[in-house]
Amino acid sequence: MEMSVIFSTYNSEEWLEKVIIGFSVQTFRNFEIIIADDGSRETTKQLIDKLKTEIDIPIIHVWQEDNGFQKSQILNKAILASTSDYLIFTDGDCIPRQDFVEVHNNFREKGYFLSGGYFKLPMDISKAITKEDIVYQRCFDINWLKQNGLPSSYKNIKFTSKGFMSKLLNFLTPTNASWNGHNSSGWKKDLIAINGFNQEMQYGGQDRELGERLFNLGLKSKQIRYSAICVHLDHKRGYVNEETWKKNHAIRKNTRDNKVVKTPIGIDSN
Repeated sequence: MEMSVIFSTYNSEEWLEKVIIGFSVQTFRNFEIIIADDGSRETTKQLIDKLKTEIDIPIIHVWQEDNGFQKSQILNKAILASTSDYLIFTDGDCIPRQDFVEVHNNFREKGYFLSGGYFKLPMDISKAITKEDIVYQRCFDINWLKQNGLPSSYKNIKFTSKGFMSKLLNFLTPTNASWNGHNSSGWKKDLIAINGFNQEMQYGGQDRELGERLFNLGLKSKQIRYSAICVHLDHKRGYVNEETWKKNHAIRKNTRDNKVVKTPIGIDSN
């Protein structure tokens, strides 16, 4: 495999199936899917086993026991399970446009990591998207989205910008090109060098902290926010709490202030 696509999931079969269908229709085909499963129930495994027989993209299912929110740990295990030297990270609630992997392949470069974004859909559209809408890419058609209730917004330009315009918007966007867990990619050797994700961190900023350590390693980033497109399906967020945020902010501050490159609790802990 030239590339590996890694994303996490937890007891979310409806969204997971839509995401896997999105990767089954990619224009670039020489990649594998690695599902980082943070302790999902048996029905998730049954769905994955079923989809393995229906699509021609290899799927590796990496599972760990449910011990609370341990996303950083399962992502590190997924990195170890990958068989390619270039890794794309997204999430189990993000449907990729059919050129998503191709864009990451075209923009990758030694000494850099790629930073993308996502377009968040409301719950009613998230639920309405069918397999056919993904296969025929209707869920990326601005007219179809508006017909299904998407309000007008300057953000909708993500669906219509192509070629030179998307590159120009990548250049002009004020958003910091740091690591975005929904849409980023980098070389496996660089992620190994910084020891992957910090497993002390739970929800809130563990992806950004990883990007800050890649910067400390000496890497640069490239913005592909308007080129690599994925739609983020809506869902409830019941795992956010103030204590976790404070702990994660303290870890990120230490990473920045002390130019930390290698986290002490990361890939090699697995």
